[in-house]
Amino acid sequence: MRIPVSWLAEHLELPEETTAETLAEAFVRIGLEVEEVTHLTQVRGPLVAGRVVQIEELAEFKKPIRYCQVEVGETESGQPRVQGIICGASNFQEGDLVVVALPGTVLPGDFEITARKTYGKVSEGMICSAKELGIGEDHAGILVLPSGSASPGDDAVALVGLDDAIIELSITPDRGYCFSVRGLARELSNALELPFGDPGLRPVPADDRPSRKVELRDPDACSRFVFRRVTGVDPTAPSPWWMRRRLALAGIRSISLAVDITNYVMLELGQPLHAFDTAKLTGDLVVRRAEQGEKLTTLDGLSRELDPDDIVICDETGPVSLAGVMGGESTEISHNTRDVLLEAANWDPASIARTIRRHKLPSEAGKRFERSVDPAIAAVATELAAQLLVRYGEGTIVPGRTDVGEPKPPAPVTMPLALPDKIAGVNYERGVTARRLGQIGCRIEVSTSDEGVGLVTATPPTWRPDLLQPADLVEEVLRLEGYQTIPSVLPAAPPGRGLTAAQRRKRAVSRALAGEGYVEVLPFPFVGEATLDAFGLAEDDPRRRTVSVLNALESDRSLLTTTLLAGLVETMQRNVSRGQRDLALFHIGQIVQPAENQPPVPEVGVAKRPTDDELAALHAALPAQPTHVGVLLGGQRERAGWWGKGREASWADAVQAARVVASAAGVELTVRASAFAPWHPGRCAQLEVGGTVVGHAGELHPKVVEALGLPKRTCAMELDLDALPLTDRRPAPQISPYPPVLMDIALVVDDSVAAAELIEVVRTGGGDLLEDVRLFDVYAGEQLGEGKKSLALALSFRAPDRTLKQEEATEARDAAVQAATQHLGATLRT
Repeated sequence: MRIPVSWLAEHLELPEETTAETLAEAFVRIGLEVEEVTHLTQVRGPLVAGRVVQIEELAEFKKPIRYCQVEVGETESGQPRVQGIICGASNFQEGDLVVVALPGTVLPGDFEITARKTYGKVSEGMICSAKELGIGEDHAGILVLPSGSASPGDDAVALVGLDDAIIELSITPDRGYCFSVRGLARELSNALELPFGDPGLRPVPADDRPSRKVELRDPDACSRFVFRRVTGVDPTAPSPWWMRRRLALAGIRSISLAVDITNYVMLELGQPLHAFDTAKLTGDLVVRRAEQGEKLTTLDGLSRELDPDDIVICDETGPVSLAGVMGGESTEISHNTRDVLLEAANWDPASIARTIRRHKLPSEAGKRFERSVDPAIAAVATELAAQLLVRYGEGTIVPGRTDVGEPKPPAPVTMPLALPDKIAGVNYERGVTARRLGQIGCRIEVSTSDEGVGLVTATPPTWRPDLLQPADLVEEVLRLEGYQTIPSVLPAAPPGRGLTAAQRRKRAVSRALAGEGYVEVLPFPFVGEATLDAFGLAEDDPRRRTVSVLNALESDRSLLTTTLLAGLVETMQRNVSRGQRDLALFHIGQIVQPAENQPPVPEVGVAKRPTDDELAALHAALPAQPTHVGVLLGGQRERAGWWGKGREASWADAVQAARVVASAAGVELTVRASAFAPWHPGRCAQLEVGGTVVGHAGELHPKVVEALGLPKRTCAMELDLDALPLTDRRPAPQISPYPPVLMDIALVVDDSVAAAELIEVVRTGGGDLLEDVRLFDVYAGEQLGEGKKSLALALSFRAPDRTLKQEEATEARDAAVQAATQHLGATLRT
């Protein structure tokens, strides 16, 4: 909310030395967020008031151009000083008082005014609009000052309020009362200990005669409804300059006198008003919920189909206003309106909030209603608006005021007087609690309990519906006393604790993948059915069993992800759409794995600690959320250059990524051929640790790649990190001072024998001297026979305590070959 300092000062007795920064610091001190402080004195040079003496219309140009003779002061001889100025606006006439920037003036944005020839005339200055002066956004017309408010040549800086400042605040949803000058001035009076004149205490003349009958059919939707009628309003009467200026500084455009007055009262008191053209209303009015199929054309010209949850104001013809959000086009104020019906009401905040979002109609009024409006201010607001229409629109208040409804008064809240001291750990002065609660408008009663404990019973004011429990009162006392007075004592970190074994493993895996050239990403944790369909998952696949989010950020992605590949695919799609096709991505995060018959989450109250049974039910309702690591590769793994042609990413890179993870985790990984969606059935590896399947790696299925728009032959790996056993192994190299003995063997086996299986048998048969086994060639041909293949292995033998003899290495090699022959039917290829 934007508010000028001069408007706040009208209700406070501010010392002369008070600056906008002083007020901003006070707001921050009591818990309000100040976004910006803007000083309006951005105009440098001669800015004066001028009277338009003569206007010459230049009709030979494509757009309306006027050459104006403007009196801007007196010459040295005392004669009127008149200067010619070109202007394209037409909202002023001869005799009007305007603001003139003379040559040498620098307007906001470092726009310097000079005398120059344009449209065949010499323009000696500029007649300014509110936007050009930096006091509003209205650029449609020239700023016309009230007649008699100044003389030509007077300094216009103070005249138009350019010596003012604007404080812009971000109001949190629980402080709807701060969406008004009234509420903000009260907060400043509490922070600065200054006298405060409450504009909400204006006297309201007693008048029990209803101005128009109103029926409230749903008291929960509307707790109070007030009408005040003003007739004989001059529809051509302009809004006073001071009002237009305040609205402009608050960011609201001036429209007409009646509309400007309702906006002004809303900003002043926090009570939104709506003005009806009385002549366009038919019969008595009814406030109710909309009926199915009803429609209303709102002020923006759109015909809207109403929802049964919407609150509407109706006359005999049907809905004429979408309550609290926007009026109807059929009863809007026009340039011929002379009879105005002013309405102020108190609407149900939750209903208004739903209507705003349903119809996508945010507004200043709706912003206040959905945060609660003081129900006691409605009559004051309509009376103030009516009096302003009388004063500036020459209208007459029609006797009678409609005031129906009975708002529910706030409930008293009782708490120990010393509770704020206990919560904050501060011994406040005696009487602080009662005094601070009284400042915010509470009616205070102090008593003593049977145990001799001092109690305070606070009845909140009507504008503070958020004060419901002792904790709310404690917060008010603490923030008004100043959060800076609360000691900040950080607990000492207990010694001897560091990262858990699982945390260390996660970091080690992350560093290892980054060292291999993978880039870590943080994808969106939600997935849609379309992605699971594109993966080709069967209907009974466990990865389709997930949890749906009711208030999803995106309606087409409302499911908690059961696989990291969904988020990685989305990240790759975004990069590919931006021209990046060579990608190596990884992510470590949680997935959800609901059980087949996952129990629902029980409803647990907040008034007391849950029982052990309730806690057990809550834990049982939570799905398993293991931590996975996922990798996605596409494009070139090794880029082309002068050094060579490069290399495309392949299934082997995905498998190697799994080996990197296993190595960093300190476990041995077994790789076996598999067929598992969404991988290519002939290029998919099953990852095992200790006989347990922990993940899969390989090339994605071509149909999946095509459906998702990924680079050809995109490869992926996903592994359950929590399924890996935790080890105490520390990564320390073991360097032997003795040389190895290197030997190669080629074993012929059946096609059905996996290379990993053969390596495991050879490693076991080679004994302790066999240090390493590596597959370096696979061959199949006619010489071997049908259904046979040759696997060439490089063996490395080493003794930890001596130089190994050739005979010892040969004996260990023969033992490894013999083990392969016995278990797998392998034969040594010569």
